[in-house]
Amino acid sequence: MEQFNHILAKHEKDGGMPLITHLRSVAILAEKIAIQIGLDPHVAYRGAILHDIGKVSPLFQQTLKNGYVRKPGFIFRHEIASLFFIHIIPKNERAAMIDMIAAHHKSIYNDIHQLGLLDLDQNSDSFEIHAKGFEDWCDDAIGILNYFGITTEETTTLNIARSSYEEAVSHCMTRRSGCSKWKGVLTGADYLASAMGDYTPTLSPNRLFIKPDLSFYKRENQLYPLSLIAAQSFKRHTLVTAPTGAGKTDFLLRRCNGRVFYTLPFQASINAMFERIKEDLKDTDADVRFLHASSAIKIDGGKIEEKILQKHIGASVKVLTPHQISSLVFGTKGFEAMAVDLMNCDVILDEIHTYSGISQAIVLKIVEVLQDLNCRIHIGTATMPSALYNRLFELLKGDENVYEVKLKPQVLDSFNRHIVHKINDKEEINAIINEAINLNSKILIVCNQVKRAQNLYIQLQEQYPEIKAMLLHSRFKRAERNELENRLKNEFNNSKEVCIVVSTQVVEVSLDISFDLMITECAPLDSLIQRFGRINRKRNANTIGKYKHVYVLEPSSDIKDALPYDLEVLQRSFAILPDNQLLEERNLQSMLDATYPEIVFTNIDLNTVFKDNKWRIKELSHHPKSALLEILDIESAVCICEHDRDRYFLSNYSDQSKMEIPVSYRSIAHNHLDQLKEGNRPFVVPDKAYNKEIGLDTALSKPSSYDLQNQFL
Repeated sequence: MEQFNHILAKHEKDGGMPLITHLRSVAILAEKIAIQIGLDPHVAYRGAILHDIGKVSPLFQQTLKNGYVRKPGFIFRHEIASLFFIHIIPKNERAAMIDMIAAHHKSIYNDIHQLGLLDLDQNSDSFEIHAKGFEDWCDDAIGILNYFGITTEETTTLNIARSSYEEAVSHCMTRRSGCSKWKGVLTGADYLASAMGDYTPTLSPNRLFIKPDLSFYKRENQLYPLSLIAAQSFKRHTLVTAPTGAGKTDFLLRRCNGRVFYTLPFQASINAMFERIKEDLKDTDADVRFLHASSAIKIDGGKIEEKILQKHIGASVKVLTPHQISSLVFGTKGFEAMAVDLMNCDVILDEIHTYSGISQAIVLKIVEVLQDLNCRIHIGTATMPSALYNRLFELLKGDENVYEVKLKPQVLDSFNRHIVHKINDKEEINAIINEAINLNSKILIVCNQVKRAQNLYIQLQEQYPEIKAMLLHSRFKRAERNELENRLKNEFNNSKEVCIVVSTQVVEVSLDISFDLMITECAPLDSLIQRFGRINRKRNANTIGKYKHVYVLEPSSDIKDALPYDLEVLQRSFAILPDNQLLEERNLQSMLDATYPEIVFTNIDLNTVFKDNKWRIKELSHHPKSALLEILDIESAVCICEHDRDRYFLSNYSDQSKMEIPVSYRSIAHNHLDQLKEGNRPFVVPDKAYNKEIGLDTALSKPSSYDLQNQFL
């Protein structure tokens, strides 16, 4: 087939991959995906071969050449030209073909640039534009189709091409509301094949969609009471409430029957869970992946295929944030591929209590959508107010469908491990630290705001220069944050000598560390309970019945000091805590319910594509980025240091991510800093605003602190 190698699928600057190579890769993957969700793989194969055949047109080929400059008003959508050949396919397969081809890049209507199939059909002579010179390239297109076994005895004339185009338009105009499985099959295969590029031949389709062997988690241990409770039940879904260290993760995984999506709220907890599951399943053929803003950094040094695969379809186990699957809720680009990947899977929603406001509303809506995709949903938490628990129970269709697991009060008593002390005066802290140092204790101090954590760390370094210490929060370069997390787990956590770690709430969830003493600013009660779980965490015969001390600072009466939390919630939380007494696990639920007597759930139905168990978006359509997702995104931004500016320009996405410093948008957006257009559009902060040990100081993140020499250059 060398005669067709000059016909490209990708731009010359990206290697100029031949079209036949790309079509073959997409077709192999599409077959595999179709089988997983019960669709005909032969139909998937033919649709994948046809989906980009319109790229044969010289009008498209010219756009792939180095030096090509697009003329104003030039339009050519290759997927529209691909539809000219659907007459070759048997009539009973054409609906699937059109679903796979027509919208694999653009929504069929209301595309943000008005370039969808129906947009162009209404606003221009779309067929004539895309059929220009058809007779000159039709034979090459037919030749490629014949090579892949798609043949026809009928000559493909311009009139037949027009008839095929009109059939496709008619089909698209009559689409009902729903989520197209066929579009999901094609886009899932196309995204992965395009991302893999030249590495696609090294990817065996047999590696995808492997059902994980989770028998490792059937281990029993008297120390972990959930390991002694049967996971088998005819009920599809799960609600587990149990303390940290009760074996909740193992139990949730034992409840799973198929591929697993494991969601957690924070980067650190995702990293830890990924490492844990990967280690647990190392002797199986399970393909364990994870996904968050910095996930490429965690697999740095691995095979390039490993990096690419993380965000794509077909993992055995994928650990990620709910944000990663929220396209299902808002119908944004790629939501059909996400739906196809999730169909019939087990989805674990861990630490679900941590979400609030819009984030909580998105997670609750995800629970609704997942049921439509025939997913089994397993929810676990150590701390959940009854108002939230009851809402989830209702969404999961109640007692007939939900396997509820709670530990008995006498079992909960064995998880009592903390004596709580309330601190009304910050001056008491020094005496507490001094005593802990004399006892050779590992000390964990938690602040609610990054700036307070930084200031406290600097102060403690001056007071205790001989004590090993570290600071952890979100405003470090992502690569350095990863290094700090590893130091915390491997060095400080295992230290036999006194040490001090100052952190923000990034330590709250799923970081497997166990310190001897905690001093923490007051947080909402559910968050405090999670924080306490980093103290006296190790559970064995020697630690049960042994208690360690946690000290909680009284909240300030200043609303700004209370951020990011609600002051009234902090005050209720502090008031309900015992003082100089044991915190009893059996009392936590009533304490939580007193702290959160009711929850006002945010209604986002006006912005979602799923309501009342029905899809509210036309098949083959998708929305531009949702306004609600933009609200969530605009609350976050990234920075880079000024000395990284040139390197950022020249780096790939993975290396760019290593340099980025996550910040809140409001803390940086109005400082009149330079902002790059590349990558994640980082703001450029002065070098003197960043310190590898302290992280980013937003107070110095102003143009007046720039290095004048760099500015001159």
